[in-house]
Amino acid sequence: MSITREFVLAVLKSISDPVSGQDIVAAGLTRGLTVEGGSVLFVLEIDPAKADLYGPIRDQAEAAVKDLDGVEKVSVMLTGHSAKAPPPDLKPSKPAAPKGPQKIPGVDRILAVASGKGGVGKSTVSANLACALAAQGRRVGLLDADVYGPSQPRMLGVSGRPASPDGKTILPLRNHGVTMMSIGLMTNDDQAVVWRGPMLMGALQQMLMQVQWGALDVLIVDLPPGTGDVQMTLAQKAHVDGAVIVSTPQDVALIDARKGIDMFNKLHVPILGMIENMSTHICSNCGHEEHVFGHGGVAAEAAKLNVPLLAEIPLHLDVRLAADSGAPIVAAKPDSAQAQAFFDVAKTLVDRGAA
Repeated sequence: MSITREFVLAVLKSISDPVSGQDIVAAGLTRGLTVEGGSVLFVLEIDPAKADLYGPIRDQAEAAVKDLDGVEKVSVMLTGHSAKAPPPDLKPSKPAAPKGPQKIPGVDRILAVASGKGGVGKSTVSANLACALAAQGRRVGLLDADVYGPSQPRMLGVSGRPASPDGKTILPLRNHGVTMMSIGLMTNDDQAVVWRGPMLMGALQQMLMQVQWGALDVLIVDLPPGTGDVQMTLAQKAHVDGAVIVSTPQDVALIDARKGIDMFNKLHVPILGMIENMSTHICSNCGHEEHVFGHGGVAAEAAKLNVPLLAEIPLHLDVRLAADSGAPIVAAKPDSAQAQAFFDVAKTLVDRGAA
């Protein structure tokens, strides 16, 4: 039997909200319900202060949907919304100390990898940089914060849903010496994440603060393109030690890269350097070198902004094939010239104390 949204909602209406007494659909807790084939994904948006109370409700909802004919996989996430603020207290009182960015327990440094524009290879750089640091003996984590377009599970060859033994802490997965967490591990490859900003931010905070990262020298955060909610939330909620900006050489990409740098400056996040990706292409048949996207644009921009140029990464078929196969070029062909470029960046960051 083909499963439909109506069947799922009918089952969820049989589960009571412990706070309001209504069912969890009528109470407005059930959000983002997506039914794709035999897979069902939805979010229970709750008051974070009552997370302990809703753990059993999530388990009950998951079990009930799983019992439906035609359902093969169920993914349920708890995310939080802030309670309405009480009326202001007009009595004089001592102002509360501001609550700034927090350190993630066990994580020494957070390194953001960002780009102003999509399609410049930022996720490929993130995956290879993480593997290169791990190969040099660093304890490395990788958070795929590109919630709408998560690609790290494919690039690192990781699959399967992360476990949560206590319903509070998420256990990340691991491959190539890198501990990794991504929303892509909780959805199908062809399934869109259709969430508004508050749900997106709740998921990001869960992946930051409720994942059992363990003891890490550095957590690399693969950010989505642009200068939006994810970037601002990361900088406001977690102590980010620095950012690496990835761009291709042409002017169109550099225009957006400048905006990314300006955003991090406004958020008081140091720029550790820039990487020119797809810097040059050498034909694998004849050896002819061609600058498909131009050359030197990122170097000139880095000099103009007085930030280091960390590397010029060539455009090479092996890099793409390795990423698609689940073993980044650093792991698949560590002796190649392409892998060496990433190893050089990793060594530079370690020598500077940034990783």
